[in-house]
Amino acid sequence: MISDTTRQRFDKEVAKYPADQKQSAVMACLAIVQQEQGFVSADSERLVADYLGMPPIAVHEVTTFYNMYNQRPLGTFKLNVCTNLPCQLRNGQSALNYLCSKLGVEEGGTTADGALTIQKSECLGACADAPVLLVNDRQMCSFMDEPRLDELVGTLRAAAAAK
Repeated sequence: MISDTTRQRFDKEVAKYPADQKQSAVMACLAIVQQEQGFVSADSERLVADYLGMPPIAVHEVTTFYNMYNQRPLGTFKLNVCTNLPCQLRNGQSALNYLCSKLGVEEGGTTADGALTIQKSECLGACADAPVLLVNDRQMCSFMDEPRLDELVGTLRAAAAAK
């Protein structure tokens, strides 16, 4: 069931498109669900599909194509580390490996305290700033060498503890 607040947010996104193209709001609706619930469940995909009048598989295809949609609960902070070639040439994979080692998780894993999930990512579009990572699909962090990674982890852990 969609809450009134969620329905209002969906309505606002759908209103940006012609009436016969409301399916164009699928990405925005999925983002709203994720903001409210922390991830996009199969039930949420069906709700979005029903709301937009599209097949559930079409919504699922969007959810699974883009790595910005979490298909399971993750840590308070999701760190997507770019490992595409330009970042790779400037230690992107090393940054990912360092984080995983420092936090005691495998790639894709979440720390025991639930604060941080570490994932590799495709290009984040900031090749000149490599290595880069994206926090919660919103905040770009550039030139992420080990001291900067240590500082970021400390800041995010403190923020997670304060929640």
